[in-house]
Amino acid sequence: MDKLTPQDLWPLETYARMRGDFRARVMAHKRDRELQLGEHLRLLFEDRTTVQYQVQEMLRIEKLFEEAEIRDELEAYNPLIPDGSNWKATLMIEIADVPERRRRLQAMVGVEHRVWIQVGTLEPVFAIADEDMERSNDEKTSSVHFLRFELTPAMRSAATRGRALHAGVDHPACSIAGQLIERGLQRALQGDLAPRH
Repeated sequence: MDKLTPQDLWPLETYARMRGDFRARVMAHKRDRELQLGEHLRLLFEDRTTVQYQVQEMLRIEKLFEEAEIRDELEAYNPLIPDGSNWKATLMIEIADVPERRRRLQAMVGVEHRVWIQVGTLEPVFAIADEDMERSNDEKTSSVHFLRFELTPAMRSAATRGRALHAGVDHPACSIAGQLIERGLQRALQGDLAPRH
C-alpha cells in the first residue's frame, strides 16, 4: 500500500477547517476495521486512512509544520500501513478499573505475541509485535501494541478469494477461541491485500 508523503497531508490551517468532516469520515471508516476479541482486547486494523488521521492529529497537537518534523512523523507512522502481504493492527487492552488493569497486565505478559488470525483451514498466523520498540517487560505488558500479521502466498490467495477469517488469542491469562471475523471487516482486510499501482 502506498506510504504517505508530506504532499498527502494538509497544512495545519487547512486541516483546522476540515478536521470535523475528516474526523467523522475516519471514525465511520474505523468502525469497519475494528475487532473486539473477548471482553478486553480490541484490534484496529490500520490502513492509509487511519494512519493519515493519526499523523494529522499529531501535527495539530504538537503544532508541527517544518518539513523535517513532518517527515519524522511519517517515518514513525508509515510502517503501520499494510503493504499488500500483511495486515497491521493496533492492539488495545481495555480495562477501566485501574487496580484490575494493573493486575491483568501483569498476568498478560507476552499476550501481544499470542494473537492470531486464521484464513480458512490454513495454519493460524501469529502476530509479530512491537517491531519499533519493546512494550513489555518481565513484570507487565503495555495496554497498547502494534501488530503485523505476515501472510504466506497461500493465505493471501485464500483471503482474497473470500475464505472465512477467524481470530483468537492463545495465552494462559487470556484465551480466546477462534472468533469469526464479520463480513464488513473481512472485506476491509481483503482490500488491504489488493495490489497497489
